[in-house]
Amino acid sequence: MSGTGAPQSIDRVDATGLDVIVVAGMWHEVITDGLIAGAQRALDDAGATWRLVRVPGSFELPVTAKAALDAGADAVVALGVIIRGGTPHFEFVSSAATDGLTRVALDTGKPVGFGVLTLDDEAQGIARAGLPGSIEDKGFEAADAAIRTALVLRALRQAQ
Repeated sequence: MSGTGAPQSIDRVDATGLDVIVVAGMWHEVITDGLIAGAQRALDDAGATWRLVRVPGSFELPVTAKAALDAGADAVVALGVIIRGGTPHFEFVSSAATDGLTRVALDTGKPVGFGVLTLDDEAQGIARAGLPGSIEDKGFEAADAAIRTALVLRALRQAQ
């Protein structure tokens, strides 16, 4: 699993006053719902204001993330599940989502927490979704990264 090397001790963060939009695809509902629950825990624990926006799939995450940030959100948490199949579709959608979300963050200067799981099979998603028995909580991690980065960017901008 990819969790090797993850920080073991992270101080709680105060994200009071941050407005965060969680954008989540609709595919692979059990895994996606686990990711959303993890993001919710991170955002609620930090005191951020947030809301959930659902989109059809991972391909639609970048354009929706851009619209949310352009409308004034301080950060976006992008959650999606892409499972490899027998065609090149997996590579196209994975690349488009990843490249698109990176471009959104750079173009807006605002953080996009990356919680898009690119998987070989459903079992890998269950293991990463923060569900009972999961070994990772990628929804929590993506939300935590987004709010921590938003706070860093805010501090850097205020220091100028």
